[in-house]
Amino acid sequence: MPDKDPTYLNGRGSQSNPHNRFFEHALSDENPEGIDEYDDRRAGRTKFIEIHPKTIVNEIKSPDLNMFYSLNPYQGCEHGCTYCYARPTHEYWGYSAGVDFERVILVKKNAPELLKAHFDQPAYARKVKTLSISGNTDCYQPCERELGLTRKILEICRDYKHPISIITKNALVMRDLDILSEMAREGLAHVNMSVTTVDETLRRKLEPRTATIAQRLKAIQALSEAGVPVNVMVAPIIPALNDHEIFRILEAVSKHGARTAQYQVVRLNGPNGAIFTDWLERNFPDRAAKVISQISDTHGGKLNDSRFGTRMKGEGLFAATVKRQFEIARSKYLREMRLPPLRTDLFRSRGQLSLFD
Repeated sequence: MPDKDPTYLNGRGSQSNPHNRFFEHALSDENPEGIDEYDDRRAGRTKFIEIHPKTIVNEIKSPDLNMFYSLNPYQGCEHGCTYCYARPTHEYWGYSAGVDFERVILVKKNAPELLKAHFDQPAYARKVKTLSISGNTDCYQPCERELGLTRKILEICRDYKHPISIITKNALVMRDLDILSEMAREGLAHVNMSVTTVDETLRRKLEPRTATIAQRLKAIQALSEAGVPVNVMVAPIIPALNDHEIFRILEAVSKHGARTAQYQVVRLNGPNGAIFTDWLERNFPDRAAKVISQISDTHGGKLNDSRFGTRMKGEGLFAATVKRQFEIARSKYLREMRLPPLRTDLFRSRGQLSLFD
């Protein structure tokens, strides 16, 4: 069992660093295995690297995503969710989608300044849309407590009266209730809280460094009581692991004030297939083959599915069953189908700000 395996990395979702498709580690006498200095498997330390991108706001063009713009203050994520669809993006930076993704965190220290510059573009006021924070890695991962980039970004969005939609699974979002409640009163803020399970034992294995289920429910209640609309993301739904929890999850979040809920089924793009399969075999050897088989059946015989229109919900019998269960559970516990629309007409550029400062 994993807890008796001396090579098992406690507190890490991935247990390996699969080959990077785009980069090769150089081999030498001093470094015969091509392991970088930060890749100390026994210590498990997390390294933070400051980077200075030239832009920070990304336009979202995927027809599957209800997003217009996204902003990610960090690249990589300490949460270590085993299934995370963002893992392969770490390869573009020269790292692995495995353990590297969890313990080599790239910090965009100039994100606040870049966001201001973006908002101050003369043409931007004519194309204001909701900004999703974050669309790739969690903006409230543990390092945010010390670094505070997300709070600085929220302060800018509040001052410019720019609509935002936060995606997180960390209760640290409660730290910023003062800003979020102020923005919500003007129709400028939503929060999407990810709740994958209400089984704390599964949560610790599947999402090792995330907030506990109790803390997430507490955050949903605190946000709701402060007037911030909360949508719950039941994502991903994984066959033979958490698909039986749909009713329990929606009942729990509804009791804590969530207004709406959405779901996605798991898909394992790129190296995630090997990472997740290895995790399954270590943690759930009795059902690993079944889980992988059902995921494959949901995506046309593959673990990965990049087809617009089907990749998020899947297809086949399992996908149809999940869809029906979710519809029934949502109608029973959450009557609202969507959150109220966010306002874009209040946005104030730098010139307009000077009139009020």
